[in-house]
Amino acid sequence: MDKDHSVARLVYNNPDYFAYKASGRLLRSYQRDVLKAVIQSIREKAGRSFVVIFSRQSGKNELQAQIESYLLTLHCTVSTAEIVKVSPTWKPQSLNAMRRLERTLAKSITTRSFWKKESGYIYKVGEARIYFLSAQPTASIVGATASTLLECDEAQDVLMSKWDKDVAPMAASTNATRVFWGTAWTSRTLLARELRASYAAELKDGIKRVFVLTADQVREEVPAYGKFVDEQVAKLGRNHPMVKTQFYSMEIDAEGGMFNTSRIAMMNGTHPPQVSPQPGCLYAFLLDVAGEDEGITADTGELAHAGRDSTALTIVQIDLSSLQDQVIHAPRYLVVNRKLWTGVKHTSLYGEINALVDLWQPRYIVADATGVGAGLVSFLTKAWPEKVIPFVFTSKSKSDLGWAFLAIVETGRYKEPVADPWDFYYGEFIRQCEHVQTEILEGPGKIMRWSVPDGTRDERTGELLHDDLVISASLTTQLDLLPWGTAESEIVPPIDPLALMKEAY
Repeated sequence: MDKDHSVARLVYNNPDYFAYKASGRLLRSYQRDVLKAVIQSIREKAGRSFVVIFSRQSGKNELQAQIESYLLTLHCTVSTAEIVKVSPTWKPQSLNAMRRLERTLAKSITTRSFWKKESGYIYKVGEARIYFLSAQPTASIVGATASTLLECDEAQDVLMSKWDKDVAPMAASTNATRVFWGTAWTSRTLLARELRASYAAELKDGIKRVFVLTADQVREEVPAYGKFVDEQVAKLGRNHPMVKTQFYSMEIDAEGGMFNTSRIAMMNGTHPPQVSPQPGCLYAFLLDVAGEDEGITADTGELAHAGRDSTALTIVQIDLSSLQDQVIHAPRYLVVNRKLWTGVKHTSLYGEINALVDLWQPRYIVADATGVGAGLVSFLTKAWPEKVIPFVFTSKSKSDLGWAFLAIVETGRYKEPVADPWDFYYGEFIRQCEHVQTEILEGPGKIMRWSVPDGTRDERTGELLHDDLVISASLTTQLDLLPWGTAESEIVPPIDPLALMKEAY
């Protein structure tokens, strides 16, 4: 590397060729477009800001490593050439990004003998450096300077306040080119803000700064990718938020209704309700216990705030015929009956539920074991030890429950019975669905809060609405985690919507 500048001269005008020598294959056309735009901005010292939104697993991370490797090689004799790359978390995201670059540097004939690592987070090729930093809210990262390039990976998960205060100043004195990499999420993220700013800059000078890619565009160059996406759509549904954001680069509202008209329509089934079990059918109970603030009062033995919400039971028939589907491999859940108990002591409730178990003989009882529900579930577990599946609500577990329930609904695996529209339970369930609101929190956790807000009233009746029936129905997701099938070869892995994002972290 010290002999002369021949390596730098060789790669200066051949970023495509350099990437080919490093990876063993040509970059795809949509990758080359981004590479050329970023390199041109750096060469011109234009300090442009780019937004790159690729569908998940379409080559975004590989492209990052190729650009970084190219720039380090190009500037190998320049001691002031520095790249800074931040990720939402140190472990695993920054570590994963470091490993990807390390593999690229090790494979390239121009860098494999000349790169080295310093201080655990700095990579050098000659005199040029790249720093990997975490943009977690508590990370102390001030002081670095990005003279060549400032990158933000998974920018949808980096807090705007963290970026503006600690990261953006790293490029201020040098007017370095900035690239915001990510996948679509909500309209309130750093990625979304920079997307709109870059679109506005494009309108002023006509220079392309925004590169948004969908799964349909990728499948034109990579047919196997199209097949992969089709499988994800079959498992989660085309309108599932994870599919819309991760594969079709569509933003979703950070706040809004969880069940729109079309999603509610997806729940309509063709089966009749049942007042008693049918021979040869498999059933499960889904029990949401009245909230923790409804403790038993000392003087009356009844529940305080009894009108606030109720203990809700949803009885579903488990249809295993859909296990034969080569993609879905999961049951359908047909609602056949419901019960609501308001203001009933848990001792009395336990007796009634026991009687229903005797009648229906459910294979499983998924029960809310949160707060005061823990006592009731403990009694049920002692009575039916092989049937009860406890579920404890936390912000994380309820968020996962919501994402997974949407997948069941969107793939047509949750069905309501054909019922009289005036039936109380059916009507109450639909009214609750119509009023469930969501709030998606900032950060990499993809935490979704969802509920019927306190104090919500039905516009038609003026009565208070709750979400106990919807919560009860959503416990079908715990049935999805069971190893359905009679032989080991038929055991089905659970469908996890959030797993679509984990590979990149």
